[in-house]
Amino acid sequence: MREQVSAEKALKQKYPEQVACAVCADAEGHPNIIPLGWLMQTSFQPPMCAISVGNTRYSHELIESTGEFVAVFPPEGYEDDVLYCGNHTGRRVDKFAETSFTPVDARAVEPPLIAEALANLECRVDGALETGDHTIFSGEIVAAHVDPDRGRRIFNMGSHELGPLP
Repeated sequence: MREQVSAEKALKQKYPEQVACAVCADAEGHPNIIPLGWLMQTSFQPPMCAISVGNTRYSHELIESTGEFVAVFPPEGYEDDVLYCGNHTGRRVDKFAETSFTPVDARAVEPPLIAEALANLECRVDGALETGDHTIFSGEIVAAHVDPDRGRRIFNMGSHELGPLP
């Protein structure tokens, strides 16, 4: 017989899930990095993706005000850097200065790319949907960059445990 459980307990069955980050910047160009649990492709033509960001997050404020972000797939070996970015606010720390991530000028948007990433997707927000305590930002991918030699993706195994799939 199937057990009825809370939505929270049932949603834990989604792990492992891909780890992605978003880089955003304030009006003066100071960047911030936020780890994401949710990033998805939404369109082939034009190429688009969507990210979900908590409404109370500093990154939410930045993306909402500037209308730009870079979606990033970090490679294995950067788990501690991703966790640092998720456990510290960009209101108080420079996450590029405090991690091994290196900023690289983007081609079409203000927020920088992450040099160490497997892929960087430069996005301009074209829509936002409030969904409870998060906002889904839909962005058109206006430039994209890959480094296939970076290795494998990082996955969230649940409870903030990050690593490659076995």
